[in-house]
Amino acid sequence: MHLYVQALILGILIGGVYALMATGLTVVFGIMRVVNVAQGAMVILGAYLSHSLFTALHVDPFLSILLIAPAMFVLGVLIHRLFIRTLRADKAEEMSLLVTWATALAVEGVLSVIYTTTYRSTITSYARRSWLLGGYRLPEVRVFGFAASVVILAALYLLLRKSRFGRAIRATVQNPSSAKLLGVDTDQVSAIAFGLGIATAAAAGAVYGMIYTFNPGSHYDLISRLLSIVVLGGLGSLGGAVVAALILGIAQSVVAVAISPIWSSFVFFVVLIAVLLSRPQGLFGIRERGAL
Repeated sequence: MHLYVQALILGILIGGVYALMATGLTVVFGIMRVVNVAQGAMVILGAYLSHSLFTALHVDPFLSILLIAPAMFVLGVLIHRLFIRTLRADKAEEMSLLVTWATALAVEGVLSVIYTTTYRSTITSYARRSWLLGGYRLPEVRVFGFAASVVILAALYLLLRKSRFGRAIRATVQNPSSAKLLGVDTDQVSAIAFGLGIATAAAAGAVYGMIYTFNPGSHYDLISRLLSIVVLGGLGSLGGAVVAALILGIAQSVVAVAISPIWSSFVFFVVLIAVLLSRPQGLFGIRERGAL
């Protein structure tokens, strides 16, 4: 029983990081109906940037988020301006899959040239430290990563719910045509939203690089997990993505203890299929446009 409770704790902690990774994917889909399959590659790019800042300049990975997130936001806006916005309106949703996949492959190729394909990990002074609470171990890295994810997700929630920009986003999600008539610059909203999605991926990447080993090809497994989270939570549902990430994070950890770590990744797809058989729109998805 002790092992299962320990697995539950670790699952919640890693689920928070998964939620941060998947949130950007959810926001972009909710606004633009674009499935950004480059999200996993952006997480890995964020992990490499954080790793480089740590090894070269001794910048703590959590502090590096303050540097790499704005830079990746700009990169996201540029990708939208150069590649996404130029797609034909009637083919945008389908073609965006090819564009973002090409972006993922380009990122992988550049990282392979610069860093080679050797696996790396960002190992800080507290990487192997943990707190003992009630007989259960809480790894410092995972606790700090969960806390950072909560702070960033809370800031994103306030931005979407309390700001004028957030109202513009929700209007664009609900009805883009009406939003334009009301004076909302939907192209600008989409560009900023895409940038935010990439920035959250980079922030999560800094944490990911301290918890797991990674190389340029790690995004293949990662994007499959993120898509499972987004679909399970309900396409376009921000809250759904958070809940689904926690559920799958817990399931992954429990299966690793109960059966084998080899099967821990497979549980993402088992849970996804089980839910979709009874609720095709996901846990919090709706059948009509607009869920944020």
